[in-house]
Amino acid sequence: MSWRGVREGCWGGGELRPAATIGSLSHRLVILIAVLLLRLPFLNHPIQGDDAYYLAMAQHAQIEPLHPTHFRHVSTGIEVDMRGYPHPAMNAWVLALLLAIFGDVREIPFHLAYLPFSLAAAFAAYSIAQRLCSRPLWATLLFLASPAFVINGTSLESDLPHIAFFLSSIAFFLASRLLPAAACMALAVLTAYQAVVLVPILAAFLWQQRSRSWKHWAVLLTPLVTVAAYQAFERLSTGALPAAVLGGYFQSYGLQSLTNKLRNAVALTVHLGWIVSPLLAPLSWVLIPIAALAAFYDSSPLFFIPFALGLITLWHSRKTPWIWIFFLSALAIFFAGSARYLLPIALPVAILAVNRSFQLVVAGLVTHAALSLALASANYQHWQAYRRFVTDIRHQIQAHRTWITGEWGLRFYAEDAGAMPMRRAQPLRPGDLVLSSRLGFPAQFTTGGGTLTLLESREVRPSLPLRILDLSSCSAYSSAQRGLCAFGVSSAPADEVRLSTITEREPQLSFLPMNAPEAESQLLSGVYSLENNSWRWAGPRATVLLKPPAQPTPLTATFRLLDQTPARRITLSVNGVPAAEQTYTGPGLYTIRADKPVLPPSGPVTVTLSADRSFQPPGDNRELALILTAIGFTN
Repeated sequence: MSWRGVREGCWGGGELRPAATIGSLSHRLVILIAVLLLRLPFLNHPIQGDDAYYLAMAQHAQIEPLHPTHFRHVSTGIEVDMRGYPHPAMNAWVLALLLAIFGDVREIPFHLAYLPFSLAAAFAAYSIAQRLCSRPLWATLLFLASPAFVINGTSLESDLPHIAFFLSSIAFFLASRLLPAAACMALAVLTAYQAVVLVPILAAFLWQQRSRSWKHWAVLLTPLVTVAAYQAFERLSTGALPAAVLGGYFQSYGLQSLTNKLRNAVALTVHLGWIVSPLLAPLSWVLIPIAALAAFYDSSPLFFIPFALGLITLWHSRKTPWIWIFFLSALAIFFAGSARYLLPIALPVAILAVNRSFQLVVAGLVTHAALSLALASANYQHWQAYRRFVTDIRHQIQAHRTWITGEWGLRFYAEDAGAMPMRRAQPLRPGDLVLSSRLGFPAQFTTGGGTLTLLESREVRPSLPLRILDLSSCSAYSSAQRGLCAFGVSSAPADEVRLSTITEREPQLSFLPMNAPEAESQLLSGVYSLENNSWRWAGPRATVLLKPPAQPTPLTATFRLLDQTPARRITLSVNGVPAAEQTYTGPGLYTIRADKPVLPPSGPVTVTLSADRSFQPPGDNRELALILTAIGFTN
């Protein structure tokens, strides 16, 4: 059997190299040393990115070993069903085993335990390259130097186990070792659903070889059978189909909207152009006009150059089903445009580059490895800043009721110190501490009638002016949400973390317009941010704190019901006692008023506006009932 033409485009002509040529001990020693040089400096890497979610699953697996995702988790202020997490349970099981062995999360032992995945991916890549390329060592080293392998290989997310199983399944399949190939396919799918793309990739290989081996074709059913079995097992044992729960979140968050898909496509094209060094990229006269047109959209050279290189790479790999099939699948499957999504095609892109531009391969390898390590170092410093800040304030977290409004590694270390996750529109009370991040999806909260007072703050500023995730640059490395560049270059802070406290403050107003400067300190719960400088969305229970009037005064609330708001029965209460109730027949601007003037007791007054029904608009997970303009005591 053969994969045609890696030398000309990976499956464009030529035969597989015989297995007898595979296994150079000196080459494998070089690969081993290269992997150790990439990983050992980052063994103490802080918890980062989505590590926190996988570790939460691992912790739950100590209770339900077979169902690490069978629990509810507060994410970005919203309680979600983790059965809808976009990855199956394999990586959570690995972490659960480590957690059971070590008793707690320990960065160095955990990263050491993940080192075999890096080695497995590297040796599998070498095995594949030996069969498809005349310079397999250089192709493997170029694969190892790709930014996604260097940077994301320092995390505890599913990317590293996935690429290890993904490449191992292909290596075993090419060697006609079908049982281990099937086992690795199953493990790859249980680590990441996108591993089902192995089916069309390897089917294209068999088709081009005109293979009649029913055993090889039968093995390709493994990923599909594994996905079906996992879904059925979860449905029968937990009562929910993970794919259905995930589909619901895709719809409610609007993740598969056209805008997200287009940004995902552009960002992935950019990352494709940056998998290997630009020195090894295919050059063509059309590169200049493509780059010039792209520059009209975004003038950053970190966008228009790799975007043009990505398109040219796609054209030059037109005879490479592995690259095209996975890339097109990534456009359909993903929505965030992260560079790590393309890790499964880093190897064939590296093979193409080595075969096309071997004269420059040393310079390309050195420069790209240096860039990848520099980005990984800046990434390390970003997460290290979170770990150090939480360490410095740990005694304060443990001495007070503390809330964390942020995600990723900051949240992990804060919760480890005793903080609680902030829920959206979370009511707080005087004396509470709030740990917040400007970058990490902070949840909106109200101050419970108090004032938010800053205690400490710290800028997250890596020493290198390189960013994969930050506040100000256009980096799309982790997400295309803030920009479409391959990575960011900036000397500005990547983030700012703050520790604040809620100090008690008497309410200043008896009648509270939503655009009043005092509104933020008098909103208790269920009321969201100011819009159009005049109104705020409110949930089914909007509660505010008011200054008591000097004399009996009518209590009123002015609000608007829209066509899409199902609420029709509205209740106005004072200190928990209903003061007015009204049913409305349709949309419009209304004012509900208590029949009699209210003279509350001395001290602050709690007023609640309640609605009988609420809704969640597409792409917005807030629970909304009506638009609130003003509420309080007024004649």
